[in-house]
Amino acid sequence: MNQQSVTTLDTVTRASESPDTEQPWADLGLKQDEYERIRTILDRRPTSAELAMYSVMWSEHCSYKSSKVHLKRFGDLPSETPLGKTLAGIGENAGVIDIGQGWAVTFKVESHNHPSYVEPYQGAATGIGGIVRDIMAMGARPVAVMDPLRFGAIDHPDTARVLPGVVKGIGGYGNSLGLPNIGGEIVFDDCYQGNPLVNALCVGSLRHEDLHLANASGTGNKVVLFGAKTGGDGIGGVSVLASESFDEGGPTKRPAVQVGDPFAEKVLIECCLDLYAAGVVEGIQDLGGGGLSCATSELASAGDGGMRVELDRVPLRDSTLSPEEILMSESQERMMAIVAPDKIDAFLAITNRWDVEAAVLGEVTDGDNLVITWHGETIVDVEPGTVAHEGPVYERPIARPEWLDAVRTDSSDSLRRPDDLGATLLDLLASPNLCDKSWVTNQYDRYVLGNTKQATPHDSGIVRIDEESGLGVAVSTDCNGRFGWLDPYAGAQLALAESYRNVATSGALPLAVTDCLNFGSPEDPGVMWQFEQTVAGLFDACLELGIPVTGGNVSFYNQTGETAIHPTPVVGVLGVLDDVATSVRSGFEAKGEVVLLLGETRDELDGGEWANAVHGHLGGRPPKVDLAAEKALAEFFVDAVRRGLLTSSHDLSDGGLAIALAESVLHGGTGASLDLSPVLDRDGIDAFTALYSESTARALVTVSSESDLADLVGVAETHGVPLARLGVTDGTDLRIKGVLTLPLDEMRTAHTGTMSRYFG
Repeated sequence: MNQQSVTTLDTVTRASESPDTEQPWADLGLKQDEYERIRTILDRRPTSAELAMYSVMWSEHCSYKSSKVHLKRFGDLPSETPLGKTLAGIGENAGVIDIGQGWAVTFKVESHNHPSYVEPYQGAATGIGGIVRDIMAMGARPVAVMDPLRFGAIDHPDTARVLPGVVKGIGGYGNSLGLPNIGGEIVFDDCYQGNPLVNALCVGSLRHEDLHLANASGTGNKVVLFGAKTGGDGIGGVSVLASESFDEGGPTKRPAVQVGDPFAEKVLIECCLDLYAAGVVEGIQDLGGGGLSCATSELASAGDGGMRVELDRVPLRDSTLSPEEILMSESQERMMAIVAPDKIDAFLAITNRWDVEAAVLGEVTDGDNLVITWHGETIVDVEPGTVAHEGPVYERPIARPEWLDAVRTDSSDSLRRPDDLGATLLDLLASPNLCDKSWVTNQYDRYVLGNTKQATPHDSGIVRIDEESGLGVAVSTDCNGRFGWLDPYAGAQLALAESYRNVATSGALPLAVTDCLNFGSPEDPGVMWQFEQTVAGLFDACLELGIPVTGGNVSFYNQTGETAIHPTPVVGVLGVLDDVATSVRSGFEAKGEVVLLLGETRDELDGGEWANAVHGHLGGRPPKVDLAAEKALAEFFVDAVRRGLLTSSHDLSDGGLAIALAESVLHGGTGASLDLSPVLDRDGIDAFTALYSESTARALVTVSSESDLADLVGVAETHGVPLARLGVTDGTDLRIKGVLTLPLDEMRTAHTGTMSRYFG
C-alpha cells in the first residue's frame, strides 16, 4: 500500500464511514474477539495505523495479557528495604532501590529469546541495547550488564550456530558500550534445543534527585524523538516474535530482527546524562518493544492529558515506510522525551552537541486522546490507556500436568552410585553445565570503567557505585530449570535462594529482586499451572525474606511445536556493600587456612547435576527449600564480612560440595587437605552424599587463623548457622581423606577443555 492510499483511505473519518472494510487483524497476531473489542472501544473500525498500534501493544510481549492476573500479587510485597524505600517499582522501565548515602541503583532483566534464535548476533546484541535503554530511561548511568543464557545440547549442530553468534552479539554490543559484563549463566539442556533463552540484565546508578519517570504531563510540553533514525529493520520485532511459538521446522514468523549500533547507543547514553544534568527533561521513555506505538501510548497514558504527534516528522532511514510500519518499527537506539517549551532550545543544543538527531513530533494537549497525524490527516485518535494499559486480560485455563506424579516417583535413589568419587568429580568438572565457561566470558570485557571488584567466575558480580566511599552492589542471576520442571513452586524459590545466597556470600546485604519468567505457551493449561505455581513460590519466598520484586519480564511461547522448555524463572538479586573493598572472593588463595562448611547436608540429588550429567536422569523431588536458613546464612555473611573474618566464601549449589571445593582450589590456585568425617557423623550421610548432594543454605568458607575461627564460631552460633571444620588449604592437590586425591592440574585440564572442544 502506498503512502497516498493510506492518507486518503485510512483516516479516522473514512474508518467511521466504512465499517465493513476487511482488515488483516489475524495476520497482525490479534484474535477475533480482540479485534471486536477494539471496534467496541473505538465505536468504529480502527484505521490501519490504529490496528497496527493495538496489535503491537496487545501482543503477549507488550501487554502481559496472560500473566497480569498472577503478577499483580507482587504489588502486595513490602516496598521498604533495610536501607529505605523502593524509589520505583513494577510498572516503570526498571526498578530503583535506595542503597544509602544519597545513591540509588536501578536494575532489570528482560528476554530476547526468539530474535536470538532467528538472528543470533543481532538478537543478542539488541537485547543488551534494549535493557541498557530501560536503565537510561530512569535517569541512570548504566554501569554493568549480565547475561543468563540457555542453549540446547552442547553437541547439537544448531547449538554450534546459535551460541557463538549470541556470545559475539553480547560481547560486541556490551564491549563497544564500554560496560563490564560481570556475570550470568550458561546452561545446556535438550529442552532449549529449538528455543534458546537469551536474557539480559543491566544495572545503573543515580543520585536520588536524578530519578526520571515515563509520563507526558504539562499541556504544551513538547514531544521529542531523538537518537537513531527509524528504519524497517525492526518492524514487528520482539513484540511479534515473542508472542508465538516456533513450529518444528523453525520460526514461522520472521519479522526483521532489530539491527543494533552500539556506538550510537554509547553517544545516546552520554547525551541523555547531559540532558538530565541540564534539567531539560520532564519525562522520558526508551523505544524498545512496540517502538513508537509503545512510547507514545505509554507516555500519554501515564500523563495528565492527551498528546498530538505528527508522524511525518519522524526521521527515517527508509523513506518508503508507511505510517503503520513507522509505528511498528523497533529500530534501536531511540528515545522519546517530554520537554517544556522554554527548555526546548537548550534540549536541542545538547543533542546537537552530541550529534544526536532530534525531532519535535508534537506536544502534550489538554484533551484525553492520543492523536497522530500523517501529512495533515488524522490516522490515530484513541484513548492512550486503551492501547498501553487496558488491553485484554486473560485468566487462562490451569491444569496440573498428568505426567507429574510419575515423574516425581522416579527418584535418583534407583541410580547406581559410583565407587570412584574422584573419577566422578572429573566427569562433572568436564560436563557441559559445570565446565569452565571462560571461552565465553573471555569475549566480554569484565573490568572496563575500573569499578568492577568481582566478576565471573565468582558467586556474584560486584561493582563500585561511589568511588569515594567504596559503596557498591553485588548482583547474581540463577535458575535450575530442572527443579522447576519437577516442582515449579519450589523451583522458583530455589532460584531465588541461590541468587540470594550468591549475593550474600560476598558480604552484601540482599535488597531487591528482578525476574525473567521464561515459559512455554500460555494456551497450554499445564504451562499456566507451572507459571501460577512459580509466581506463588516467588511471592511467598520474597515475603518471607522481606525483599521486594521491583520489576522484570515474562516470556511466553518458548516452545517448539508441542515441546515447551522447562519452567525457567531466572531470578536476579541485588545486594549492597558499604565498601566493596571488604567483599570476599571464592578461591583458596593462601596456604594454611582453615576450611569450613556452613549448613546441613541431606540426601538430595534429584534434579541435580550428578543425576543429569552422569545418568541423563530427571525425576523425583528437588531439594528442600529452607528460607529461614537462607536468611540466617545471609545475616551470618554480612556480619562475618564486616568483621573481616573470612578469606574466601563460595556457595554450594550445582554439583554440591564436590564442585564448590574443586572451583575453590582452581580459582585460588591452592589445594586442600580435608576430612569429611565431621559432616558424615553430624548429618548421618555417606561420603558420596556429602560431596554431591545439592542441599540448600550451604556455603564453603576459609579463615586465616585459629583466633578468627573462634570468632567465626561465635558469629555462626549467634545466627544459628551449623558449622563443620573440614581441614586446611595446602599444596597442589585436592585431598579428601579416604575418598579421593586429585592434582589441580588434572582437574583444570578436565574443567577447561570442554567449551573449546565444541566451539573451537
